[in-house]
Amino acid sequence: MQNFGFARVAAASPELRVADCGYNAAQIMDVIGQADEKQVEYLVLPELSITGYTCGDLFLQPVLQEAALAALQKIAAATKGRNLIVIAGLPVSIKSRLFNCAAVLQQGTILGLVVKTCIPGYSEFYEPRWFAGAEELEVSELRIGETAVPIGNDLIFTSEGGSGISFGVEICEDLWVPVPPSSLLAQAGAALLFNPSASNELVGKADYRRQLVSSQSASCVAGYVYAGCNTGESTTDVVFGGHSLIAENGQMLAESERFTHESRLIIADIDVPRIQYSRTVMGTFRAGKGGRNYREVLYAAPGALLEGRELVRTLAVNPFVPGNPQQRDDRCREILSIQTSGLMKRIRHIGTKQAVIGISGGLDSTLALLVAVRAMELLGRPASDVLAVTMPGFGTTNRTYDNAVGLIKALGASLKVVDIKAACLQHFEDIGHDKDVHDLTYENVQARERTQILMDLANKNGGIVIGTGDLSELALGWCTYNGDHMSMYGVNSGIPKTLIQYVVAWYADHEADETVNKLLYDIIDTGISPELLPPSATGEIVQLTENILGPYIVHDFFLYYMLRTGASPAKMFYLARHAFGDAYPKEQLVSWLRVFVTRFFTQQFKRSCLPDGPKVGTVSLSPRGDWRMPSDASAALWLREVEQL
Repeated sequence: MQNFGFARVAAASPELRVADCGYNAAQIMDVIGQADEKQVEYLVLPELSITGYTCGDLFLQPVLQEAALAALQKIAAATKGRNLIVIAGLPVSIKSRLFNCAAVLQQGTILGLVVKTCIPGYSEFYEPRWFAGAEELEVSELRIGETAVPIGNDLIFTSEGGSGISFGVEICEDLWVPVPPSSLLAQAGAALLFNPSASNELVGKADYRRQLVSSQSASCVAGYVYAGCNTGESTTDVVFGGHSLIAENGQMLAESERFTHESRLIIADIDVPRIQYSRTVMGTFRAGKGGRNYREVLYAAPGALLEGRELVRTLAVNPFVPGNPQQRDDRCREILSIQTSGLMKRIRHIGTKQAVIGISGGLDSTLALLVAVRAMELLGRPASDVLAVTMPGFGTTNRTYDNAVGLIKALGASLKVVDIKAACLQHFEDIGHDKDVHDLTYENVQARERTQILMDLANKNGGIVIGTGDLSELALGWCTYNGDHMSMYGVNSGIPKTLIQYVVAWYADHEADETVNKLLYDIIDTGISPELLPPSATGEIVQLTENILGPYIVHDFFLYYMLRTGASPAKMFYLARHAFGDAYPKEQLVSWLRVFVTRFFTQQFKRSCLPDGPKVGTVSLSPRGDWRMPSDASAALWLREVEQL
């Protein structure tokens, strides 16, 4: 796993006794041992975890301060022989001022002490009574034993060796202010952000805390690890719940159970190369040091000696489709709104009389038809202003034809049937092609004939042709150049195949009457096919796209991780093995990956001249927007990696 750049992080909330540094140190060392056994590379503990957060005026007692420092050295010694980074909190006295600090430990060494920047003194928080803020720190180093340790809120930690992972630390309240220190740390290069915290529980506060961590990880494009202190803290006035969270770029990877009285450890694997790729694509992280100069502290890459770890991370087999039903419904509603709004603007701008669309009885053209009808309705125009043309050819089956005609009528669109077989036979004769040779010419003649009919009808009726092709087909080039590849506005061009069925199903469940609902679900259940080859003797579809290319769910998985995360073929394969488990043999996945890479590169010329169409998600192949690629780029590097699998 290490080859693919995952960093294993953990947040722990150990048992504690307030002001009992010896007991707390023992619990922390036990948690360190547990984390090490689980091959954790970065472990963050709660704020002031060595003393407890609720010591009150006892913080001012030299006995507690000295015990905390002695416990820190003992904990640091316990990290010797272990490569993981440990972040533990304690009060540190400097020149008659007390500072709330997080010590960064590795291999028996205190690498640095990060000082809390923002000291809360409102409501139940009284920290200014005991602690000074980082701006009052007058030294940059502190001697602990025989070692001079860097101290301040200007430290950024960077690994030596190949990984080059940088991380930063902020403490509790630092996250809750308008400009958290982590924002500046991220802009200075920190891909991982750690927060030792002591946030008490109030009704609704956990939701806000969760939102804060998720949002900060998204705005910083970073991994964010938050460790909250547990119920062992004093309950004189407040209760702590041990709430710990791990997020990556807005996605919550792990969350602890609250209100438990024993030590808790949550673990997740953060995809650091994905973070770095996203920042590179965005470009907004090129502004330098985040407005200040940070001191760099080097540490040994903790994962260098780790091999053969199983990924601790949930990967959806369908990354384009939310797993939560409510989120999925919201996503589908929004997608339809984006598509409809885009088409409405185009119709208004052109002043077109009709939206002309080819209907095959398949998923893509069905969704495009739904969008066109919705657009007309919202424009205050009749559904009959949509001219829906079904064009049966050599491969059309009764099922798809009946569904196409039935849906057009049920939606109230204008129906036109144009049988293309005679025209195609004439064209075969004109170009000298044997009609019994079912090759690429045989297939593409039908696709181009259909496009010609649609274009000419649009000209005849003062309309525009609405494209039906989807994002997955564009990625694989599974469309006929200047056939179904071409239109005057492509409403589906930003939607992957695996998501389209859910959008159609949402329409069926929320906006369709009983007749349309029944038709839509039968279309969803129909095999995906261009229907360009003759059906079987019993009238069934024989040309199934997924039997030729491989499952769209696999290709969409590859597409997402290549374009959204910058994953290499080897990493895409690794992630696919983890996500799909035993669903597909290794050799089959490699074969489909080879198909994906080959077609993605060779078919770019089709994407270079795409019609206009709305972007609806984070992945787009528009040559005017997200994806600019030479049509003659070599796939050799990518295919070489596939062959090595």
